[in-house]
Amino acid sequence: MENGKIIVCRCEDVTLAEIRQLIEEGFTSLDEIKRIARCGMGPCQGKTCSQIIAREIAAATGKSLEEIQIPTNRPPIGGIKLGELVGEENEE
Repeated sequence: MENGKIIVCRCEDVTLAEIRQLIEEGFTSLDEIKRIARCGMGPCQGKTCSQIIAREIAAATGKSLEEIQIPTNRPPIGGIKLGELVGEENEE
């Protein structure tokens, strides 16, 4: 399969070729790639794509995976109703 067709981030429809292009352009942190390509900003909050992108950065830069800083997820990770945020009680 061509790298251009391999989807890395399903939420934002970002391909492996796009990730590799960004790394070649000098964006070598997950946070930079997240801000430019929106990887990790979809409903899954990067649960899948962050690890794949970290491996690509490590392979391209020669760093170990431990050296690649994984961005922290901000709650709420899962979907909640707006009423839950303001403290409305469930009417069931």
